[in-house]
Amino acid sequence: MIIDSHCHLDYEPMFSNLEEVIKRAKDSNVKFMLTISVSDNKYDVILNIIKKFSNVYGTYGIHPHEAKNHNEINKDTILKRVKISKKIIGIGETGLDFYYNHSDKNQQIKLFEEHIKASIESNLPLIVHSRDAEDLTYEILAKYSKINDLKILMHCFTGTKEFAQKLLKLNAYFSASGIITFKKTNELKETFKSIPLNKILIETDSPYLSPEPLRGKSNEPSNVVHTAKYLSKLKEINFNDLCANTTNNFFNLFGKLI
Repeated sequence: MIIDSHCHLDYEPMFSNLEEVIKRAKDSNVKFMLTISVSDNKYDVILNIIKKFSNVYGTYGIHPHEAKNHNEINKDTILKRVKISKKIIGIGETGLDFYYNHSDKNQQIKLFEEHIKASIESNLPLIVHSRDAEDLTYEILAKYSKINDLKILMHCFTGTKEFAQKLLKLNAYFSASGIITFKKTNELKETFKSIPLNKILIETDSPYLSPEPLRGKSNEPSNVVHTAKYLSKLKEINFNDLCANTTNNFFNLFGKLI
């Protein structure tokens, strides 16, 4: 059994073909999928998807790119939204993106902290996006972790080994995407070699980041198998053991699925 810990089933081309996408995932032994929220105005779509498909769960959160459009979102708003369904099992994706800077840095920081506060109060895992923002991402997470238990999942992790080692001290988990299969990601490969197996999850981030040998094509949850196979070789363990471990890690972080 494999779990795709991060996908965007509300995005095209998957959304128009969800029945087929879910079937292909099932046929590839992808037992569960977590479809991720990035903006408030599409949250109803997430809710409809998880209601229709028993093996799909969801999150609520605002992507840092969208911070400028969600100035009104705060901890209480987030808590209210996650309580709509028991199948909403995480908060995010949230975080900081100083590579694109689609939203003002201060807006991103403020919204990130509201998500963290909601994560602490609800005890739901925080799904973190961090790009060109390692120092501040760590500083903020560490600040809140000193006061409260914080469940952290670094989504599509592409950070440095040093960043990973600091985050491990915060008891963070790390999700590997198809990027790890790319030819020019040797530093990332070495970083994942250094991360303990009990702290690793896998994801597609579909419809983006198709793994080799499908790079350049639209991604979907069934393709997480390619990432799992590559990661098993990288970690020098049996493929089935890799799948079992990453699945158990998902349950340890998110809890038993209803």
